[in-house]
Amino acid sequence: MHAPPSFPLRWLLLPTLAGLLGAGCTTVKPWERGTLADITMRPDRDPLGLALAEHMYFSREATQGGRGVGGGGCGCN
Repeated sequence: MHAPPSFPLRWLLLPTLAGLLGAGCTTVKPWERGTLADITMRPDRDPLGLALAEHMYFSREATQGGRGVGGGGCGCN
């Protein structure tokens, strides 16, 4: 028979969870917003590259469009 822990596990998990959730939050300074709004930060900054990637995806998966939908193109989903 085990003795009950003197320090409950939840008092260890709560600060750890709060620290992990709060680590992604930050305030962007006004002079840093220009860097984040730069064209290189956009995923669609290169229309030709995006069209090529779409073509390769279409050729591999035998599907077109619906990039956020699961399935392999075989119709068995």
